[in-house]
Formats: sequence, C-alpha cells, structure tokens
Amino acid sequence: MSKKVLIIAGDAVEALEVYYPYYRCLEQGYDVTIAAPSVKKMQTVIHDFIDGMDTYVEKTGYGLEANAAFEDVNPDEFDGLIIPGGRAPEYLRLNDHVAKIVRHFFETDKPVAAVCHAAQIFAVIPDVIKGRELTAYIACKPEVQAAGATYVEEHLHTEGNLVSGHAWPDLPGLMKGFIQLLEK
Repeated sequence: MSKKVLIIAGDAVEALEVYYPYYRCLEQGYDVTIAAPSVKKMQTVIHDFIDGMDTYVEKTGYGLEANAAFEDVNPDEFDGLIIPGGRAPEYLRLNDHVAKIVRHFFETDKPVAAVCHAAQIFAVIPDVIKGRELTAYIACKPEVQAAGATYVEEHLHTEGNLVSGHAWPDLPGLMKGFIQLLEK
C-alpha cells in the first residue's frame, strides 16, 4: 500500500520548497495531494539571495495546481504532512482548517516536515510545538520562541515526528529525514 502524503500550500509558496518535496515523494512512489485554500492553480515564488543585501528577494515562480481545498481534507487519510515556506504560511495560518490539519499530525504522531517560514503556522497552534526543538528560517526564530519551542541553530533538526529545515538548500536532508520517518 502506497503512503499518502499531504502538502499544504498557497499562493506565494516558495517554489523549491514545494516542488522538491512533491517530486521526491512521487519518485518514492507515494500518493501526494497538494491542498490549498481552494482548488486552483497557485502562483509560486522564488526566494533568492543577492550579495550585499541583508535579506532575500522574491521573484515570480511557476504555477502549481492545488488538487484539494483545505476544507475537504480528511487528515486521517494521510500518513505524513509537508509544510513548505515562502510567504504562504503567513496567511495560511489564519485558515481554521489548516490549524486542524496540522494539529491532527502532531496528535497522532505522524511525520511532519516543515521548512523555512512553515514555522509561522505553528504560531497559531503553539501547543503542538511547545517544549519541542525545531529550526526554521532565522526570521521565524521569535515566533518559534513565542510558541514555547526552542529554536535550534542548525540547518536541519529532527525531534520525534517533526523534521525541520532552515531553508530550501536543506531540502535533500529534510526529505531524507521525512522519508525515514514515513517508512518506519
């Protein structure tokens, strides 16, 4: 029986952080669903760094089809969850369905991979990470700490069912850790 993986995303999701996990899961033979606020073609973004700038720049990325709406997702049907970053998490966290979906994966101890700005989603459901350790993009450190978690100064970190990564360059290790948890 193939594993079923849910990826939650929305407009302005970081392109590499959604495409890499999506294709890696397909390569592994998993059944992957991309959920968003509605079924539609989402607009991804590309975050990159330019020498001399203190922060990243954002460029328009590829379009990506979401094949499920959050309100129609039954998290019981999935074996693992991937939360990519970009700017999407800052508004996805306001969707009540997202909080319910994410909470399910923590309460049932199913594997969760969170990269970069994904930690912003945890800010509205702090009890799922309170007392835990994780990493995220450095700009999310205050939110991780405000949620009662310990921000780890590493590019990758695994604690229990949560594999966290700092940013898109860490995706190979993030997905390796996620797949190991999923295959246990």
